[in-house]
Amino acid sequence: MNPVRVFVVDDHAMVRHGLRAFLQTQDDMRVVGEAENGRVAVDELRRLSGPETLPDVVLMDLQMPVLDGVGAIAQLRAEHPDLKLVALTSFSDTSKVHAALEAGASGYLLKNSDPDQISAAIRAAARDQVYLDPQVTMALAQSLRNPTTPVLSAREREVIQLVARGYTNQEIADDLFISERTARTHVSHIISKLGLSSRIQAALWAIREGIASAS
Repeated sequence: MNPVRVFVVDDHAMVRHGLRAFLQTQDDMRVVGEAENGRVAVDELRRLSGPETLPDVVLMDLQMPVLDGVGAIAQLRAEHPDLKLVALTSFSDTSKVHAALEAGASGYLLKNSDPDQISAAIRAAARDQVYLDPQVTMALAQSLRNPTTPVLSAREREVIQLVARGYTNQEIADDLFISERTARTHVSHIISKLGLSSRIQAALWAIREGIASAS
């Protein structure tokens, strides 16, 4: 079996070198490149876009200058749909986990993970499977067991119902007879109030809470 080709992205050189040194001890893996931020990674993987040279899995830090990990994951998935990306970061809060997974990550690891977890996540991604750090899994499970339910105003409930139906800000404005700017403000306030990071998460929250229908 051919080794899994891995590309490492992190703005700290010592982290990149440490990961490279560890991965080189794995018989079934080979590091084929590295980058110090998301923009460099996107540019480098455009260059390595041939079927024989594009890596199988990218280990992606999330907190980086120029272009962060979530933005890089989304762009790389759009340009290389078969590319597998694993977030490797210091942050375990659920909003960042959701953002990375929605952008297209195949896994989410913390930088204090055991080396065996890193190699397991890479192998899982190469098999088109999702791998989550156990601490992250616990945080996600806890958020589902004890969800916070902020109180939305009647108008906010109307807006989030339309968000869940896939309405744009302009469509929301037309339906509720308000300006597009007011609709946009309502949506931004709702997302912030719920502690979310995107319209998609807001829509999923509304469906989960029974405010909107999944149909």
